[in-house]
Amino acid sequence: MSVFTRSQADREALLLPELAALTSHHRANSEGYERILSSLGIAPDTAFASIADLPWLPVRMFKTHDLKSVPDSEVFKTLTSSGTTGAGASRIYLDKEAAGAQTKQLGATLQEVLGGERLPMLMVDTIGIIKNRRSFSARGAGVLGMANFGRKHTYVLDENDQPDVEAVKKFLAEYGDKPFLIFGFTFMVWQFLYEVARDHGLDLSNGILIHSGGWKKLIDRAVDNTEFRRRFKEDTGLTRIHNYYGMIEQIGTVFLEGPSGNSLYCPDFADVVIRNPETWEEQPVGEPGVIEVVSTLPRSYPGHVLLTEDLGVYNGIDDGDWPGKHFSVLGRLPKAEARGCSDTFSGAAA
Repeated sequence: MSVFTRSQADREALLLPELAALTSHHRANSEGYERILSSLGIAPDTAFASIADLPWLPVRMFKTHDLKSVPDSEVFKTLTSSGTTGAGASRIYLDKEAAGAQTKQLGATLQEVLGGERLPMLMVDTIGIIKNRRSFSARGAGVLGMANFGRKHTYVLDENDQPDVEAVKKFLAEYGDKPFLIFGFTFMVWQFLYEVARDHGLDLSNGILIHSGGWKKLIDRAVDNTEFRRRFKEDTGLTRIHNYYGMIEQIGTVFLEGPSGNSLYCPDFADVVIRNPETWEEQPVGEPGVIEVVSTLPRSYPGHVLLTEDLGVYNGIDDGDWPGKHFSVLGRLPKAEARGCSDTFSGAAA
């Protein structure tokens, strides 16, 4: 069943009470969250007229505060972010219920483009990234999370972070004549799959690529999203390409690029608010601002309404591939910490 069905009016009406209840839940179970909201003068009985009225936390607070809404004894898994400038890493605490819910909803979201069958999978990474199963980096969590949606996994990089061209050729010889899944972080997909496939004449036309991560290194090579899609189509035959936007601080929620490309969509359990960085009011379509991400998934920590450090813009509302708001990410706020899973990769060039 699709999770891209709700018009913006339906989304607002259905999510607002659920999100307001989550705010109360976190106030009751997270001492730190309660102190933050109280210090802002937000009373426990405050009524919220819209999703945009809900109080947000700056995503950076998960780097500086231990925020969780479950007892330590119930923490099942701890995730850490991929900050690169020494400003610390976010720590996200999941109990078993939260871990199960994020996996289930991520699966429902991706099923929109993958279908219900687990496909053979090319992983544009190295298996070494997931070897520590108790505490993952953001990149490792992304790889391990996505591995659940494929089978017969083949890693494009060997354990020395070098492209394993023979392994890719073997995978394509065995599974390349039917749909298969490809996952990786954007820059790594470009450097270690696109360039390798182009140089070796590999046919990826039956692939479905899911990718995410910073574009900074690709913009330095004059490759934006449109060029990325064009070059893959012309040089490898790959046309089913879906970028997504998400973060470890709201694990399980991804904003997925529609089939037409160049716009990200909210699943039914999530929403996005683009805010004016001076007034914090919601921006109209076409006016850039700071991205706030909203999701009903975070229950073991107060991450349901988060102000990111990214700039974005609404491209439209209820007028795209799928209902609801659709938007683009324009880049990082000035002086914001560099982040992005693929931007942390330091392996040698192919």
